[in-house]
Amino acid sequence: MEFPTKWVAFAAMAVTVRIPTTMRPLAGGNSTVQVEGTSLAEVLGNLNQSYPGFDDRLFDETGGLRKFVNVFVADDDVRYLDGLDTKVPDGETVSIIPAVAGGSF
Repeated sequence: MEFPTKWVAFAAMAVTVRIPTTMRPLAGGNSTVQVEGTSLAEVLGNLNQSYPGFDDRLFDETGGLRKFVNVFVADDDVRYLDGLDTKVPDGETVSIIPAVAGGSF
């Protein structure tokens, strides 16, 4: 049996990130963008690298997700999964959803 003498690198597939209306100016007005990453931390890091300013809106001073920002991988809230370590499969959708509060009846 022969083993390959060269390794072939495969490009990671893009992940779709859904951007809320209030953050779209950071993404050039786009409602969705494509970034690479296999964990939520990588996806959000690459989002900020491609569109600077997201870190300030998404992360608190300790590096955790801000309390008023909800992030979903597919339909699952990452706070109930592995947080920033949540795996993001190729081709999946990550949604950033600001929390809504206030009002009275």
